[in-house]
Amino acid sequence: MTTAADTFAAFLDALSGTLELGSEERARCLHLSRFHLDRVVSATGGEPPERMRRRLLLERAAYRLATGDQPVVDVAFEAGFGSHEAFTRAFAREYGAPPSRWRQHPTRTRIEGPSGVHFHPPGSLRLPTRRQVTPMDLMTRMIEHHVWLTGEMLERAERLDDEQLDAPIEVPIGTIDDDMSIRSVLGRLVGQLAQWNAAASQRPYDWDQERGKSISTLRRELAEEGPAFLAQVRTTVEEGRLDDTFLDVTCDPPRVFTYGGMIAHVLTFAAVRRLVVLGAYETLGITDLDAGDPAQWVAEPA
Repeated sequence: MTTAADTFAAFLDALSGTLELGSEERARCLHLSRFHLDRVVSATGGEPPERMRRRLLLERAAYRLATGDQPVVDVAFEAGFGSHEAFTRAFAREYGAPPSRWRQHPTRTRIEGPSGVHFHPPGSLRLPTRRQVTPMDLMTRMIEHHVWLTGEMLERAERLDDEQLDAPIEVPIGTIDDDMSIRSVLGRLVGQLAQWNAAASQRPYDWDQERGKSISTLRRELAEEGPAFLAQVRTTVEEGRLDDTFLDVTCDPPRVFTYGGMIAHVLTFAAVRRLVVLGAYETLGITDLDAGDPAQWVAEPA
């Protein structure tokens, strides 16, 4: 049996690629009467489908004005308005200024709507969030991204010969490691996880064993240390123990750290090391990982 939520979801799915269609055509595409579609969408989303569509068209028009150089009249016609004047009135009513003046100093593009559905550049819809994402969720996702990206960089490293892996990396700024090469920095990325796993368990750690490892060895170690570190982060976050402390016996003399401080340290220094390796890859023609930006990765469902 099709529920109202199912119908609303189907409506949004169809709407994202057919903003130009009117209510009658869209209802036919969904095999519904216009009356039934209006009733279900209004009840579920809080606004009639045609009002939502017009709002989204105006949001898209605002995006076009802010980021492009199309004449206002072309933007107006794309938004479904029959005249420049009608578009100007509707736009000014929502954005507080005529489109020609607004585009000189654009502000927001979203128009408040009860459904929480908005135009999402360049051509899709932003749907209301299905679950609340907390700062702690974000922290965990960033660690997941770090472990994933380190694995991807190790996979690329297996394509290189020893001369390329051990060539000195020259960078124009001060860094956190001495005598850097692709091999040594990758070893530190994996070793950092192993080091903190040992520290949190109050086990000693041999820093010297990081040197000169094969890439296949580093991949095996990451397969063990990455999930272990991630599990530690997840447990600490879920139990609300980021401010708990532990004695790090890998330091000489031993030092006390919080779990939150440990995670912040790993994310900060790992980001620098990843960029060093990715920059070295670029000089060797390996560019598919780009800068390893986590923005898109973190936004994807876990």
